[in-house]
Amino acid sequence: MKMTRAELAAFLDTEFPQMRAQQFRIEHWDGATLRLAMPIGEQNLRPGNTVSGPAMMTLADCAAYLLLLGLIGPVALAVTTNLNINFLRKPGLGELSAEADMLKLGKTLAIIEITLYSAGVDEPVAHAVMTYAIPPKG
Repeated sequence: MKMTRAELAAFLDTEFPQMRAQQFRIEHWDGATLRLAMPIGEQNLRPGNTVSGPAMMTLADCAAYLLLLGLIGPVALAVTTNLNINFLRKPGLGELSAEADMLKLGKTLAIIEITLYSAGVDEPVAHAVMTYAIPPKG
């Protein structure tokens, strides 16, 4: 049961109200690829005036989760079991975006590739591969 862009945004808002402060915005969802944007504020910076790794990991994880739910429906208990991220270059201080693509969707595991971009930086700033566990249908 695929979810629409509006259904994904409503699910995130309802199930994860603590994430409202991140101001995530689904920029693109075509049933195969999801692009999620996050404005960068003071709370996302670390010393040296760069975006923190945890902020980038949060964006990658949220994009992967929404992509998965977009494909399988509102399964709130799907959980991250592995996150591998490579930080490629210093992001700018503008908005970050994450493009998520499904590499493999099985019955119990999903493997998702996420590429992070920063406004004003031509090349990707990070690349992640995540595995999600999908709970059995009950």
